[in-house]
Amino acid sequence: MAGLKKKRRIQMIVAGMVLLVMATGLMGYAFQDGIEFFRLPAQVAEDNPGPDERFRLGGLIKEGSWEKGDTHRFVITDEVVDIRVVYSGILPDLFDEGQGTIATGQLINGEFVATEVLAKHDEEYMPAELVDGLKEQGIYVEPSS
Repeated sequence: MAGLKKKRRIQMIVAGMVLLVMATGLMGYAFQDGIEFFRLPAQVAEDNPGPDERFRLGGLIKEGSWEKGDTHRFVITDEVVDIRVVYSGILPDLFDEGQGTIATGQLINGEFVATEVLAKHDEEYMPAELVDGLKEQGIYVEPSS
């Protein structure tokens, strides 16, 4: 009887380990196209992404760079490096020059082709990863309350 319990316990442990390995493999497969890293323009210039790599580009919309139309063109800057962005679609209501933004897409021929553009929610809010990146560059100014 004791040998049967031991054998059953070993089978359960092995089955649990197999399920854990399968779950980890499925998560890795699901994330291979879904993980998008955040980068500032200076980080993109420093370490050029591959042609098929999707990532999130964040920074400030450069004053005087926004060309409105069916296809929007603007420049995202971190005051060190400027990257030209092209976006076809409807921009958020709070999207404006001098404001913080994050765009998701790919760098194609030196131009960032965005599939999604996010703007900050109000005058006070800016995404934490954008604030951290701008602080590293030394250009973030705390909003006055």
